Amino acid sequence: MNKASSNIRPAPDKVLVTIADYVERYPVKSELALETARLALIDSLGCGFEALSYPACTKLLGPVVPGTVVPNGARVPGTPFVLDPERATLNIGALVRWLDFNDAFYGATVIHPSDTFSGILAVSDWLSRTRAAQRKQPLTMRDVLEAAVKTYEIMGGLALENGFTAAGLDHTILVKIATAPVATKLLGGTHEEIVNALSQAWVDGHALATFRRKPNTGPRKSWAAGDAASRGVRLALMAVKGEIGCPSALTAKTWGFYPVLFKSRPFRFQRPFGTYVMENVLFKIPYPTAFHGQSGVEAAIRLHPLVKDRLDDIKRVEVRCHNSTMVILDKTGPLHNPADRDHCMQYMMAVGMIFGTMTAEHYEDHIAADPRIDKLRAKMHLAESKQYEREYHDPAKRTNANSIQVFFRDGTKTPLSEVLYPLGHRRRRKEGVPALMKKFETNVARVFASKQRDAILSACLDQKRLEAMPVNEFMDLLAV
Repeated sequence: MNKASSNIRPAPDKVLVTIADYVERYPVKSELALETARLALIDSLGCGFEALSYPACTKLLGPVVPGTVVPNGARVPGTPFVLDPERATLNIGALVRWLDFNDAFYGATVIHPSDTFSGILAVSDWLSRTRAAQRKQPLTMRDVLEAAVKTYEIMGGLALENGFTAAGLDHTILVKIATAPVATKLLGGTHEEIVNALSQAWVDGHALATFRRKPNTGPRKSWAAGDAASRGVRLALMAVKGEIGCPSALTAKTWGFYPVLFKSRPFRFQRPFGTYVMENVLFKIPYPTAFHGQSGVEAAIRLHPLVKDRLDDIKRVEVRCHNSTMVILDKTGPLHNPADRDHCMQYMMAVGMIFGTMTAEHYEDHIAADPRIDKLRAKMHLAESKQYEREYHDPAKRTNANSIQVFFRDGTKTPLSEVLYPLGHRRRRKEGVPALMKKFETNVARVFASKQRDAILSACLDQKRLEAMPVNEFMDLLAV
């Protein structure tokens, strides 16, 4: 007779405890991290304001049932919607991510950590309005920035050494994993409740990377992060109401995350949790492109003056990339929608060479119909550079390199156009911040009249003033 397995409930997995300890106890003192968090916040909001110009995005916004009224609900920036925190998270997340214009961080898995602002803002706004209605102190934007530092760190800490996408999981799993514990803390949850929420997030169903990869690439990649964050918020709300967790969610024999979805490999960590990720995040400043395409588009645009009048004379175009670019962005054949096009290196580079710029509009059908684009795509050859791949993963360099060279029928060629660090990289922060501010100001002006625009800019551009603002007052500035 087989001996029955033990039903003694184990202590929580070490990873769960480590993350909960960080969320609950780590003091965010780095001025660089907080300053960068402010930049990340305003950049995320600006991306959302630009997304409001696209009906494919706006059709997803609002309550599930039209006309739903939520007392003390969370505002959705740039809209009149006041929603419950879970639905508001989905709305904000879709706005921030729609155009693939928000920030990024990379390792074994590429992430877009500003996706987590959706849950942070929704929960913080709802809590602040509820507290204000009860004559209690609302949260401040300093609380929001500190929460963002921690969600960024959790996402990046897990992404550096662990290939979630290589395991077939969409990287937005980490949006949920980071949102759940931080939202629980914002809600006043205990250490045990933070562990419970986090464990439930690991046990939860996870999106497959199918919708982000050829031949299934589609618009879900623009709302998947908001969906994941909203699930993290839901699990946080359940945890603070007493829902227990699964202490061995990762390590349980047969049924845990490791054996089921990670080939029984435990997570690896490059460094302790701190403020590293926020301090080193990459902003997508000039171009709304897939992360790996940022430097490639910049390199292609540099060649625009040399090729714009000789497009028919081009014989071939040689592109060198690191491996992730090849896996994610190397596409031939038809491109079916804007999401498909912004995940095609050849398309983005062709647009850059032809038009000398790249905007969200360039992914739309009327631009894609230009026959010059597909003609130029057909002449491109992508090849992996071992050097780029090595330096992409090197903690001391962390390049995101691409290069391009054009060869003409008469035997002449352009110089090699190589970009190792795109404009939004930390190594180009001094050059990038003014451009980021210009991007934000442009996007605020898309939605708000001059008086409200000036009020928003005044609050957002002053670190101390922003940190001291009650969250509900800040979100009121963003309402229409």
